Amino acid sequence: MLHIYCPHCEEYREEEEFRPKGEAHIARPKAPEETDDAAWGDYLFFRKNPRGVHHEQWLHAAGCRKFFNVTRHTVSYEILETYKVGQQPTARTTDKGGAK
Repeated sequence: MLHIYCPHCEEYREEEEFRPKGEAHIARPKAPEETDDAAWGDYLFFRKNPRGVHHEQWLHAAGCRKFFNVTRHTVSYEILETYKVGQQPTARTTDKGGAK
């Protein structure tokens, strides 16, 4: 079982309290009315699925009910960091999906 640090509650909790919600740092199109269908499709449905370090958004469902981001290695499940939405990660990813 993973113990995940919630940056809002400022404590480690069991993974059963949390829900993964997908890739983090996805920017909404700046001019939605000018965005074509293909670009909307990319924004809504296509996500990275790397083998290696990945930034994800999680919800502390059974706790404070706030969203936060997690940098996690998708093979080993190791959590490298957690941080609040709007902050930038310190751990880096690579294009090939490996840890740096």
